[in-house]
Amino acid sequence: QVQLVESGGGLVQAGGSLRLSCAASGSIGRSNVMGWYRQAPGKQRESVATITRGGITNYAEPVKGRFTISRDNAQNTVSLQMNSLKPEDTAVYYCNLRNGPSILDPNYWGQGTQVTVSS
Repeated sequence: QVQLVESGGGLVQAGGSLRLSCAASGSIGRSNVMGWYRQAPGKQRESVATITRGGITNYAEPVKGRFTISRDNAQNTVSLQMNSLKPEDTAVYYCNLRNGPSILDPNYWGQGTQVTVSS
């Protein structure tokens, strides 16, 4: 089992910045992929950004150039720096760890943290 604990989030005005952090613990595989997903009211959960243990990143188009994902393998943490926030970024953000390189590997989720961007 893997446990994920998120921190950060909150309320910010459009154009502002927030930083989300997530700490993983438990039986973490060496080829895990960590990432952030979000779910806005009435919408499906969507990927925001992912990062492999080797540092390969992938971003959703709406956040490219504004969000930066990073990780510390020694600490088993992943962070999401969000700049130039827009009202449409408002959502519950979830930390995710896929415990291996395959999409068939187990997925673990954090409890979610609310990000609200006011216009």
